[in-house]
Amino acid sequence: MKKILLLGGSIQQIPAIEYANGQNYYTIVCDYLPNNPGQHFAKKYYCISTTDKEAILEIAIKEKIDGIVAYASDPAAPVAAYVAEKLKLPTNPYLSVEVLAFKDKFRKYLRDNRFNSPKSESFYSFEDALGKLDQFKFPLMVKPIDSSGSKGVSKIQNKSEFEKAFNLAINNSRIKKIILEEFIEKDHPYMIAGDCFVTNGKVEFLGLLNSHRNKKNNPFVPIGTSYPIVLNLKRLKLIEEEIQRLFKLLNIKFGAFNMEIMIDKNDFLYFIEIGPRNGGNMIPELLKYSTGINMIAATIETALGNTFNFELPNNHECYLSTYVIHTNKKGILKSLVYDDKVIKKIFKEVRYVHDGDEIGIFDGANKALGIIFLKFDSQKEQLEFMENPYKWINVILE
Repeated sequence: MKKILLLGGSIQQIPAIEYANGQNYYTIVCDYLPNNPGQHFAKKYYCISTTDKEAILEIAIKEKIDGIVAYASDPAAPVAAYVAEKLKLPTNPYLSVEVLAFKDKFRKYLRDNRFNSPKSESFYSFEDALGKLDQFKFPLMVKPIDSSGSKGVSKIQNKSEFEKAFNLAINNSRIKKIILEEFIEKDHPYMIAGDCFVTNGKVEFLGLLNSHRNKKNNPFVPIGTSYPIVLNLKRLKLIEEEIQRLFKLLNIKFGAFNMEIMIDKNDFLYFIEIGPRNGGNMIPELLKYSTGINMIAATIETALGNTFNFELPNNHECYLSTYVIHTNKKGILKSLVYDDKVIKKIFKEVRYVHDGDEIGIFDGANKALGIIFLKFDSQKEQLEFMENPYKWINVILE
């Protein structure tokens, strides 16, 4: 029986564990949070940080694993590559995975290789960053270099807003480092997001989605995704060409990658993020429902050195979305109430919290209450819901 080590056991990572169990692989989960549910699905569990690469390597050697996956986890992705490289298991180059996992390294790599990239610079100290602010053109984005799910990300219009944004970013950075970036204005209605899969260095599947944002609270935190993408053919072709060029330069051979992309009014493409892992917010599941492509299976099988044969995506017309249930208030959850019109559209619900649980303001993906999957009759109906979800979903607090 092949053994696979999975880094992370949150509810979003359970589908990968379940798939591996279903194939009769021996599943081992590492996660430092003892209450995360993934441990109950795995054959074996270690309560340990997935960012401690030497400790994870020690477990991998002890368990004699055949493959390692950081499913939907940015922080664990470099660790998975490090361990796999040490044990000569299937992986992409550790240094390439690091470039993709840290925003400061990624921005430098893009500039050095003639990709479009906003002016940026990274800092450890507030004083050093403050001293360089006048060299940037406002508005500016202030981000942790190593967080995911838009945690700690702010947009500032002037110098007076910088200290608050710096503190938010630095407090959400594991290594206490932030990056300043000049703001890019997108020339399309929604952020371009989704997952892709690489096989033998070629982008085998490009699953592009619209990423919708919370305009009322934090416009940088995704509140859901929708399929099909709203983008013209010229720009779709541009994305295909540029992402293939990026992976070729990085010597990426295989695996799933999560994408966040913008294109400006001059048709200049900007890679905001290319995460070396499957997308969060259940993007792989949405792509499977929409296209028939099973990104979870592809990830597990190729990590174990097995061949995964991609079939052609479904071409049937469908309008599917995920919506991240959230609230802009904190308190005790009393109930979730869906309007009758929305109930008919929901075909799957995953709850992270339950009635009576304490919940917080949605300022990052970690504050989500759950996810619902919806099927609409038309794109007009779909986008109307995604633009105004609060009309139909009511989060009631005690």
